[in-house]
Amino acid sequence: MLLPFGGSGMNSTMDDINLIQQAQRHRLVVRQLGEEIDLEIGPGDDDPSFGNSTLIGGPPREPSSEEPDDTKQMVMVSQLPSDDQDMSRTQPVKRKKKVVKRWREEWADTYKWAYVDVKEGTARIFCSVCREYGRKHRRNPYGNEGSRNMQMSALEEHNNSLLHKEALRLQMASKDKIVADKPVYVKALMSKTAGSIVEAALKRDPHELEFIQSVQEAVHALERVIAKNAHYVNIMERLLEPERTIIFRVPWTDDRGETHVNRGYRVQFNQALGPCRGGIRFHPSMNLSICKFLGFEQTLKNALSPYKLGGAAGGCDFDPKGKSDNEIMSFCQSFMNEIYRYLGPDKDLPSEEMGVGTREMGFLFGQYRRIAGHFQGSFTGPRIFWSGSSLRTEATGYGLVFFAQLILSDMNKELKGLRCAVSGSGKIAMHVLEKLIAYGAVPITVSDSKGYLVDEDGFDYMKISFLRDIKAQQRSLRDYSKTYARSKYYDEAKPWNERCDIAFPCASQNEIEQSDAFNLVNSGCRILVEGSNMPCTPDAVDVLRKANVLIAPAMAAGAGGVVAGELELNHECNLLQWSPEDFESKLQEAMKQIYQRALKAATDFGYQKDNPEALVHGAVISAFLMIAQAMTDQGCV
Repeated sequence: MLLPFGGSGMNSTMDDINLIQQAQRHRLVVRQLGEEIDLEIGPGDDDPSFGNSTLIGGPPREPSSEEPDDTKQMVMVSQLPSDDQDMSRTQPVKRKKKVVKRWREEWADTYKWAYVDVKEGTARIFCSVCREYGRKHRRNPYGNEGSRNMQMSALEEHNNSLLHKEALRLQMASKDKIVADKPVYVKALMSKTAGSIVEAALKRDPHELEFIQSVQEAVHALERVIAKNAHYVNIMERLLEPERTIIFRVPWTDDRGETHVNRGYRVQFNQALGPCRGGIRFHPSMNLSICKFLGFEQTLKNALSPYKLGGAAGGCDFDPKGKSDNEIMSFCQSFMNEIYRYLGPDKDLPSEEMGVGTREMGFLFGQYRRIAGHFQGSFTGPRIFWSGSSLRTEATGYGLVFFAQLILSDMNKELKGLRCAVSGSGKIAMHVLEKLIAYGAVPITVSDSKGYLVDEDGFDYMKISFLRDIKAQQRSLRDYSKTYARSKYYDEAKPWNERCDIAFPCASQNEIEQSDAFNLVNSGCRILVEGSNMPCTPDAVDVLRKANVLIAPAMAAGAGGVVAGELELNHECNLLQWSPEDFESKLQEAMKQIYQRALKAATDFGYQKDNPEALVHGAVISAFLMIAQAMTDQGCV
């Protein structure tokens, strides 16, 4: 047998090559051959049997003629009865020990979901989502993980596990990056009593970021109320725990016959004022935190409306985009099979939300009617086969514009001629554009998940019709700019740097971050009317408040949908077909009542009318006092 050139250095050279190749796969920085690449030999204490097992099993084999020369050389070296081979035999303990990777700063970009912590005196690489490490979440804890060709770090294998992928999906959906040492944002100037409420919520639900954020905003607005009456601390603690939380699986079959499973939610948050009302959202980002946040916001919104209603929210992490009608129907029927027993006119009435329109509500109601065996008309939204208001879908968007007009009227101003930036391109955003045009305003932007579209000439009814056609055909808003030369579509951007007088965020929660708030202020925005629930991050709210930008909260400005839903379910409304003018008049009257209630509550607790947060605080205070009185009257239930 021939001895290959290189002698005793061949094994170490090939090992270095293998390590460098592995480092390149992991995108580590390797400057030159032989430099340490942070793979070290250490004992495998995760599994006591690991140190006694061989790394590569099987008897030695002869190299075949089809193998590459490098492989032949490695096999020859491993079979040489030379001093080099004796030296390799004297190191079996090291080769049998587990290969562990050290943590380096260069890994931060590659492993964004990891951090280093000490566990039982040993530094470990932890997953920032699950807070676990090593074999606890490996795909194959009994595999040949000691082989350098097969070995992957504990973090990498954990990242490939189904458990981690689920946690990562939920975390990515929230668009918030978990950092182990980063505390949850808590507003300053919070009293000790109010702070204890937030602290208790953090202790109970530390990973529900959206829900904690909504709780902090509500408690911050209620600080003066709680300071006057300590009894409200106990009421608030009870209010923050939903009355009923339902989590269930939703199996369904696609057009190819393949089975899929999604996770469904329904949170009936509070029924002290009456039966629950709240939307159903179908979106991949849907999780329990978002569901609880939506339910809490809906509870306050319903309490602020002229009607006695409780609040709820629900949905599923199902994405209706790209699905056929049969697939949508299969999913909706499966969803209703699990939740129908909790619905009814005196229990809970679902309504449309993101990803749920007339088609989805029709399928849901049809399955409910089939299972329940009676025709109650207990869903707000599509009004299938029975008479009802003609402006149900427009009510939320129109209500936002009515609310903005009420604010401007108190300033002796009007909407005519004002530039308005609108985000989103769904039902609410389109109806906001319509009513802004009717009032003579100049809406200039819409957006989607890929970017935003700006038309310097402003949209008109014909352009809105064209936008609807684009969305109906699931095309990009970029196609609009191909028809209208004065428009432009910006990829991966938001519309808040465009010059405007009023902003209408109608896309999703936390869409306006701190940098966007600075852009809004610099663009001349003086009023922000929230079309989506909690569209601003806490940092953004602070920027807008310091710049004296008046904020109209979604629980007040977005209550038009609640008003329309109750008008539809009213017996008189079911018997009479109202004209759009009659319905619009009643909607304006209801929005005026909500506006006045919010202002009065703010004034009663010392917030001046010109305070940029007066409407925010007043809306929360008015809604909370209504709920608190009902909960006090009904006792501890």
